[in-house]
Amino acid sequence: MSNIRKRPSKLRFEFVTDEHQSTLGGLPALEALAQQFGLWSKIKKLRCLDPRKRTGRGYGPEVIVSQILYALCSGGTGLSDTERLNEDALVKELAGVKRFADESTVGEWLRAQTPESLEQLGQLTRQFVQWVIERVEPGRWLQAGQRELFFDDTQIEVTGRKFEGAKLNYEGQMALSWQTLWLGPFLLDQRLDSPGEVSAQLCAFLDHNQSFWQGRPAYFYADSGSSAGEYLNALNAQEFAYSVSYNKWTSPLERKAGELPPSAWTPLRESDWADGSKVQEQYAFAKHQPEGCSQGQLFAICRWKTQQEMFWRYGFVACENERAGSAQTVFERHHLKGDKERLFSEVLSGLDLHHPPCEQLIANQVFYTLGALAYNLLQALKLLHLPDDCQSWRVRTLLRQVVILPARLVRHARSLVARVSVPVSWLSWWNALVARLELRAAG
Repeated sequence: MSNIRKRPSKLRFEFVTDEHQSTLGGLPALEALAQQFGLWSKIKKLRCLDPRKRTGRGYGPEVIVSQILYALCSGGTGLSDTERLNEDALVKELAGVKRFADESTVGEWLRAQTPESLEQLGQLTRQFVQWVIERVEPGRWLQAGQRELFFDDTQIEVTGRKFEGAKLNYEGQMALSWQTLWLGPFLLDQRLDSPGEVSAQLCAFLDHNQSFWQGRPAYFYADSGSSAGEYLNALNAQEFAYSVSYNKWTSPLERKAGELPPSAWTPLRESDWADGSKVQEQYAFAKHQPEGCSQGQLFAICRWKTQQEMFWRYGFVACENERAGSAQTVFERHHLKGDKERLFSEVLSGLDLHHPPCEQLIANQVFYTLGALAYNLLQALKLLHLPDDCQSWRVRTLLRQVVILPARLVRHARSLVARVSVPVSWLSWWNALVARLELRAAG
């Protein structure tokens, strides 16, 4: 083989302006999905979203919401990116506006929202999730025929004291708390607020969203932040099976595990750790009533030690009394919680929601609620319309492969046509999608 080395290119570059050019040629697919759901008409009906005193002037809430969603679904990270949409002719035609609101107007709209409008937007997000799951192939989002639920909290760190509601968290950093409830791949419910009890919203989320799992097989995961008595009581009142990490108040359980007879444990099994060492492990069940629990709570117990260790180490998972299965099965199922935690990481990094855009708490709460809706729109496009081999795509891959595509607006036969450049291998898919979604610009 000949010697191949990098050489200077003879290519010359010329940069020209083209006001009819777009870099977001795939965004109409998300717009069509929103139209199918009736998103914009639903937003128009929510009077609480419109703070204008004179509704004949200024931007309607559906324009501001579409502007924020367009920005989030195309890689935008803040309010300045909502204003930059004015540089894209295709997106303005898509929304049916001559010009989007500037950054300060979008910020004013966010700050003018109320707890009522925040709740209405949350309900709209849940309606969209319900609309999608009624249409998506079950095998694409169910786990072993079950609906999977996951609750978690993350700290959104902020710089300085200018963010309303920000407080020092357990790591000594100024932060806001974002608590979320997931249904399969969907961000079903969420709340951005001041740091405090890491599961403060869990009971409210369970109350608001019971219709998504009542009468259906479902499984719930949570980490040790949800293991206090009041939260276990709330979980035991639901119709799903669950597993919750338990590592805060383990001394009584360790004593109880040490008192279990040999017959209570599964046969000794040996497995390999990542470092190549051998570990011996056994599993058992035990009941214990933690403080705050209204009844005895079932715990799955795993004990393990390496060949060099003399004493057992223990792990505990609180689980549902009636449908727990074997203790080993509980731990194996609970390990799937890691996949759910990666979903949380994906929405934070994929939509860059690590940085609240405003100083006022209500504005940031509304922005994060719209962030959840934007994430669900992207997931819906993938689950409903992308091929099987694309179902593992993360948000960044979706943006790069489906949304951020070159396009050009041209006049043809007295109509405006958006010509989107796509790879040859994707041409048939796009033509089929356009026909299926009846892709059209907003009038």
